[in-house]
Formats: sequence, C-alpha cells, structure tokens
Amino acid sequence: MADEAPAVPSVADPAPLGLAAFALTTFLLSAANAGWMTSATGDAWLGYALAYGGGAQLLAGMWEFKNRNTFGATAFSTYGGFWIGLFLWVQFVAPHATSASAAGHDLGWILLAFAIFNTYMLIMSLSLNTAVFAVFFTLEITEIVLFIGNFSGSSGTVKIGGIIGVITAVAAWYTSAAGVSAGIAGNRLVLPVGRPLLAPRA
Repeated sequence: MADEAPAVPSVADPAPLGLAAFALTTFLLSAANAGWMTSATGDAWLGYALAYGGGAQLLAGMWEFKNRNTFGATAFSTYGGFWIGLFLWVQFVAPHATSASAAGHDLGWILLAFAIFNTYMLIMSLSLNTAVFAVFFTLEITEIVLFIGNFSGSSGTVKIGGIIGVITAVAAWYTSAAGVSAGIAGNRLVLPVGRPLLAPRA
C-alpha cells in the first residue's frame, strides 16, 4: 500500500502573525513605560492594542483552533483579549478612577491575573522550543515587575518593567521572523528556534 501524502494544513501558520502583533504592541507600551517617549504622547500603543495586538492576535488564536493547536489558540486568544481589554480599561474605566493610586492598583490586579495565566503557559512552553520559551519567560518577568510597580506606585519599578517588556517584544519579533522564514517554500534563510527544553514523552 502506498504511503499517504502528509496532510496539508487548511490555513497557513498563524503564529508569526500573532507573535508580530504581540511584539509591536508590547514594544510601544513598554517604550512608554520605560520613559523613552519623552517627545511623544506616550499613547501610541493604544490604537494598536485594539487593532493589532487585540484584533490580529485574536484572529491568529481562532486560526490556531482550526489548526488544532491548543497552546497557540489559548495563548493568542488570551493575549488578544488582554490588549482589547486594556484598551477598553484605558478608554472607559481609568478616566473615572478616584485617584492615580486606584488606577495603579487596577493595573496591578490585571497584570497579576495575567502573570498567573502566563505561569502555566510558561511551563507548557518547555515542550515547544527555546524561542517560544524565551517569549513567555521574558513576559513572565515583565508582568511580575509591572504588577509590583503598579501596586507599590513605584515609577522606577515600572520603568524597569518597561525595559524588560522591550526585550520581550524583541524575543517575540524574532520568533515571528523564524516562523515566517520557515513558512516560505525553498527559503534558505531559516532562523533557528532551538530545541524543546523539556524532552517529549517517548
């Protein structure tokens, strides 16, 4: 009996899109948190939180469901929801905060909740590759530092979180680029992503 041809996915790999959307929005917000946007409004990230980090990443998550990729579907859909939710909070909730401290505590609770989610996704990413693990590892540190900074009202801690967030964005951009390079037929420029840090079951 002849070998069957490998199944062709019904859609292209949506992970590079989801990672790129996450990276760009994270970069813009993190640059603002780091205090680098001194000659800008600091809100350049806001529209992209809705349209790119939120919308495009949520779509990537839906396509990952179609690809039967539970990890990718959960990660992209959740962080797409995170960016949309953050946009809505900034636009409709934060303006009614009774004080800057109350708004900071709101953000602290939001970031703490996502750090909890990110913790088990970080553990699961050990079974994927080094590049994906690096994204979730740097994101974990970013969220922890930022929720501490927002709870304590420490602008210095938030700035440190912003710098780590920029590193997270770079890791996500690299992983996105690696996915794009792997998805181009005959491409000779294939970026390495490393092996899983946790060996798969035999």
